[in-house]
Amino acid sequence: MNAPFREFLVKKDERALLFRKGDFVRVLHAGEYRFFDPFKRLTLEVFPLARTAFEHRLADYLRAAEPALVEREFHDVLLGASEVGLRYENGVLVEVLAPGTRQLYWKGFVQVRVTRVDISELLALPHNLVQQLGSAAGRTKVAGAEQVLAVQVPQHHVALLFADGKAHGLLQPGLHAFWKFNRELRTELVDLRIQAVEVAGQEILTRDKVALRINLNAGARFVDVATAFAQQAKPLDWLYRELQFGLRAAVGTRTLDELLEDKGAVDRSVAEHMGARVRDSGLEVVSVGVKDIILPGEMKAILAKVVEAERIAQANVIRRREETAATRSLLNTAKVMEDSPVALRLKELEALERVTEKIDRISVYGGLDGVLKDLVKIRV
Repeated sequence: MNAPFREFLVKKDERALLFRKGDFVRVLHAGEYRFFDPFKRLTLEVFPLARTAFEHRLADYLRAAEPALVEREFHDVLLGASEVGLRYENGVLVEVLAPGTRQLYWKGFVQVRVTRVDISELLALPHNLVQQLGSAAGRTKVAGAEQVLAVQVPQHHVALLFADGKAHGLLQPGLHAFWKFNRELRTELVDLRIQAVEVAGQEILTRDKVALRINLNAGARFVDVATAFAQQAKPLDWLYRELQFGLRAAVGTRTLDELLEDKGAVDRSVAEHMGARVRDSGLEVVSVGVKDIILPGEMKAILAKVVEAERIAQANVIRRREETAATRSLLNTAKVMEDSPVALRLKELEALERVTEKIDRISVYGGLDGVLKDLVKIRV
């Protein structure tokens, strides 16, 4: 008796599309439905309202042929070529819609709201929207958020923003976000503190054709980031090359002896070279110093011999000077003894004392007077 009839159930959290022989009939809300369908020509497509997006082949047809139905059952989103849509569900941002999006969303227990943002002139996201994207990303991924460039600039840094290859401005420390739709964006993070630039292992010939290996350290910082990147694609790489050129010029115009005698001359020469080169470059060189001067092995041996010869010559000079002083002192003593018999006699007794210190046994004939008068005699 009930065979010609068919029953369909649509739950409270669902919507359904009824089709007859594959052709759309109407939208069914929650409830129980009984249709006369002896040939089973009716079919039902059920959609859970928790998934608000209506992605179906009939979307464009319903817009064109059933505008009243679309107005009643759906949120219709049509974005322009320079518009971005921010879709909220129950007040929470869940999706960033790209320009040109055409999408239907079911009306139901989920409150859907779409905010339009014109990005034809606007590049940066408002601060409140940046915070929403950040808080939403902490709980669940916001669909389409990959089309937002987020930049976190740390303290003591700035970031240079490039849009479609052109510098667009400096970003101060903090969180920033920009629309990537229809644009090519990139950032260059710049440290504003003094940065160490080390020019290591430079093989340079001196003016007298001695090969040296020199290590140079420099300290540099950015004073005008926009100017620095306007003149050089990689300012620190350019600064490194200029330090190389300045070092080669300073060493190549001096002999090895000049370099060893005045190491500070290289520092002053390089500093003067860099001062002229970076004057209008947006960079400042705050310090320059030669760290090491490394001689080749054979040159070390030669210099060691030179130093040894110098030390031997100095020792010989000192020895001759001391010998001359001793001879002069001895001559003065002789003159004193020549003029004073008492002094001469004292000297004789001093010599006798030194002799007797080294003799174990002495036999004396003629008494002490013989020892004092006859044992030691100095003939003039």
